[in-house]
Amino acid sequence: MITLTKLNGESFTLNALYIEQVQSFPDTTITLTNGKKLVVKDTEKQVGEKVAAFYKEIALLPVNITAEEEE
Repeated sequence: MITLTKLNGESFTLNALYIEQVQSFPDTTITLTNGKKLVVKDTEKQVGEKVAAFYKEIALLPVNITAEEEE
């Protein structure tokens, strides 16, 4: 799970396994696997780093891979 911030400043937790795509329009928009879209204050890079850390935590990524190497 990753913690993100809505545009109104409210934080929420999202299961990163359901993220299909992250884009900047310029606001960061996250598309989930069910088609729902979420707009957050966090940058695209911050979301990627949080997802990578989450994947490492649950052992989906090797510990030695960084967010930049995944792109």
